[in-house]
Amino acid sequence: MTNSDPPLLTTADGPPVEVLCPSGQGPVLLVCEHAANRFPAGLRTLGLLPEAQLSHAAWDPGASDLACALSARLNAPLVAARFSRLVYDCNRPPEAPGAMPTQSERFAIPGNAALNTADRAARTAGIYHPFHSALADQLATMNRPALVTIHSFTPVFHGQRRDTELGLLFTDRDDRLARAMLSCPGLPPNTAPNAPYGPGDGVFHTLEIHALPHGLLNVMIEVRNDLLTTPETVAHMADTLERMLTFGLSRFERLQAQPS
Repeated sequence: MTNSDPPLLTTADGPPVEVLCPSGQGPVLLVCEHAANRFPAGLRTLGLLPEAQLSHAAWDPGASDLACALSARLNAPLVAARFSRLVYDCNRPPEAPGAMPTQSERFAIPGNAALNTADRAARTAGIYHPFHSALADQLATMNRPALVTIHSFTPVFHGQRRDTELGLLFTDRDDRLARAMLSCPGLPPNTAPNAPYGPGDGVFHTLEIHALPHGLLNVMIEVRNDLLTTPETVAHMADTLERMLTFGLSRFERLQAQPS
């Protein structure tokens, strides 16, 4: 990218990231990297047909609604990406092939097929760096919150049905919050640790750069997207996750309150 190249985003596109409830005093900072299926005007739709634009390839359906509902319930700030994961997947480092994929499950991404170094640099500068800078800035205003990322996943992937309904994902380095939440009474059916993804799938970039170096409690939440299709089902899942997060975090509050 040179000084003569047009910017990736224009004023009409708006910013690459938004922070909701920035002054929230809850114990959690929520993140939604795949909140939107919007495309910058200059990229049109990356050559995608409407089916692909609406599919899980372009975003995590229902994840933004769920994250907003949790933000309201927990009085928690929420950092959310405003453009499709196909423009740049903010949960991937710039060197990862999945940061600007040419294929997402059954969908080819024509607009990503011939990206050169300058194209990739423009997207990294325009989307990735502002997103993670906003996240770091929000963390700096808070007193060691738990970092909780919100995602959804498709019920059928490469032709295989997924039975998991709710996954709590954690890295090999820190399972504290996920394990505490998994001990909450009355878990939803088909709740599982590290499903449908796990440490070998390269899905923990946000946690690895913002939570692990600082010892913050953290968890990645994955909800099957057919459970997030109506306001009622989103509200039900938000209530469930609020209960699980509150239960899990209370474990650590009790430990901290005990005399040494």
